[in-house]
Amino acid sequence: MIHLRTATLILAVSALMLSACASGPPARPKTDRQVVRDRLAAADDAPCSAALGAVTRSGPERLQVVVGRINLNAPLTGRTTDKTEQYTEDVVITRQKVYRRASGTHGVWQEFPASTAKGGIPVDRLPQYVRLMLGRSASVDRGSEPLRVSARLTPEDIESVDRTAGRNLGPATAIDAEAWIDEEGRIVRVRQEIHFASHPDIQATLTLSDFESAISVSTPVAR
Repeated sequence: MIHLRTATLILAVSALMLSACASGPPARPKTDRQVVRDRLAAADDAPCSAALGAVTRSGPERLQVVVGRINLNAPLTGRTTDKTEQYTEDVVITRQKVYRRASGTHGVWQEFPASTAKGGIPVDRLPQYVRLMLGRSASVDRGSEPLRVSARLTPEDIESVDRTAGRNLGPATAIDAEAWIDEEGRIVRVRQEIHFASHPDIQATLTLSDFESAISVSTPVAR
């Protein structure tokens, strides 16, 4: 006959064994890259708009500043103001055309192909751009928010995500790319250090903020 105390001990040990079998091995912690992938996957992919600020530099010299609002999660459209030492222009970006004219004037808008709105950063394909970085041995800095992802890319790499942006970077030998992803999976900043064989490096920084509903953009008229 099994003593009551012994029987209780056997039941307790059995329960522990069953609990261990049911729970299985502890889950492995997510890798840094998987954390970024999970954020991108969880992000809202509905069309929206964001305030845009972009600066292009060569060393200490500021080559171009762009500010405005663009639509995301959709074909690249929006309204911006582009400023260089030579000019300041109002810009309207539609799906088919880009329209430009000198700021403060009321004349005819100059028309350009829609592709001229793109530089070397695929603004309307930023999630794909970050996934490209992750696939190119990217490093992830989880020390602060938003998360920072960095990788060295080539124009051919970027062309696989956006043909126009990649071709715009054609003369470059390499691009040191960085992107910042917030807790909601939105890319809020992108920076490129663009290297050339016989020209000074160029730094391009894009910042996105103030996310709201998508804006309506139509062909402008002279007035």
